[in-house]
Amino acid sequence: MILCLSAVLLAGTYGPLQPYIQAVKPQSNVAAAPVPANGAIAEDQLMNWIQSQAAKHNQPPVNAVIDRVWKAIPGYDGRVVDVRATYVKAKLFGSAPGNDKGFPWIYHAVKPKIGLQDLPVEPIYRGNPAKPMVALMINVAWGDEYLQLMLDTLKKNGVKATFFFDGSWLAKHMDTAKNIIAQGHEVSNHAYTHPDMSKLSAAKQREEIGRTEALLKTLGAKNVWFAPPSGDFNENTVKVASEYGLRTVLWTLDTVDWMKPEPSTVIAKVSRKVTAGTLILLHPTSTSQQALSGMIKVIKGKGYELGTVSETLSTDRVDDRL
Repeated sequence: MILCLSAVLLAGTYGPLQPYIQAVKPQSNVAAAPVPANGAIAEDQLMNWIQSQAAKHNQPPVNAVIDRVWKAIPGYDGRVVDVRATYVKAKLFGSAPGNDKGFPWIYHAVKPKIGLQDLPVEPIYRGNPAKPMVALMINVAWGDEYLQLMLDTLKKNGVKATFFFDGSWLAKHMDTAKNIIAQGHEVSNHAYTHPDMSKLSAAKQREEIGRTEALLKTLGAKNVWFAPPSGDFNENTVKVASEYGLRTVLWTLDTVDWMKPEPSTVIAKVSRKVTAGTLILLHPTSTSQQALSGMIKVIKGKGYELGTVSETLSTDRVDDRL
């Protein structure tokens, strides 16, 4: 009998009767912890991985500065990973932790503490070198023989430029200016009679900028830049322009197209010298009209976006776009 009872107890503890014995035993009031499903574990792993990797993808903002050579240089936004939004997007795309290449990161922009508006009023020659964008600034002071062809090339390539109008030209070509604006290009001030600004009194400089500004306002332009003719200016020029809410802007790279170089040499020059933040000066000339498509190609080929002067000099990031 004792041997039989022992056999039953052993079978209930270790043998095939164990499930039955456990089922009929009185249960404790303490509930066992639930075992998470495999999907929940995977989701937690994904969130944990995103949180662990996020700091590597954050970038601090860059403040605007006054440079000894380039004068005022705009700042550039930083970025911080939006962990929750990235997690949701990763789940939607079926992205797995550990595969950083092509992972669908989502970011929040972080503005610089110091912007152009916080700096002394100084001329600007370039955008921030951390921003992979380039601008075409087209000064228009004579004729329009090649202007439409250049507009066609810009449209074909999906590029917006900034046109600086001489007031005496603008007064005679208002319809052309309206067409340029209608195509989404930026327009701004290039004085009225294309003078050497530094040779004028402050009052005459005010007149030059003011007359063109009045014409631009009749077009509904919300312009914010002044490009001094021939790049000639002095301290008064910068101050007078600022009275109209305009910042003085010049160029980083001059095509010197008014000297009628071969278009191929202009393309080669741009290819050699263009960098992130470059402002490229050109005019509606035969050379620039023929070189424009090639210029755009080499700029894009180097990984730079083309934007207006305002876009290029803004702090807005051009990567990380959703």
